[in-house]
Amino acid sequence: MQLKALIISADNFEDMELFYPLHRLKEEGVAVEVASMKEGAITGKHGYSIHVDLTLAEVKPEEFDMLVLPGGRAPERVRLEEKALEIARYFFNENKPVAAICHGVQVLISAGVIRGRKATCFIGIRDDLKSAGARYEDKEVVVDGNLVTSRNPDDLYAFGRELVRKLRT
Repeated sequence: MQLKALIISADNFEDMELFYPLHRLKEEGVAVEVASMKEGAITGKHGYSIHVDLTLAEVKPEEFDMLVLPGGRAPERVRLEEKALEIARYFFNENKPVAAICHGVQVLISAGVIRGRKATCFIGIRDDLKSAGARYEDKEVVVDGNLVTSRNPDDLYAFGRELVRKLRT
């Protein structure tokens, strides 16, 4: 059976943080779908667009094996959508892999699933992560059980490596 990953994002995502994991997972034979609040396409901070496969309302989280949350400015919008928070909670409750990079952890903060977990993020929201009860670590990638987090686009190789490792465990 083919594994499936869900990427949740919105306009103003960090282009590399969406496209790198998308293609890295596809290289591993994973079917990847992108979900957002609206149909059509979303556009990154640097002008690259991607087709949205599903609206958040259409997502059935039980059909996916992994959740990926890219950064940029998109998580500021995504975290305001209750359906996105429900999806994140589902993945944590089922102990399925969740990967967030840069500002992507903002969705996890709003979902209330980060307390007591080791994680990293973009330094500008480090205090938000700590205030939410996470144990912040300033490393290129932090793995804590089903959770994989990285700081920024410079960490994408480590992020991708751990995504693939999670698929194989």
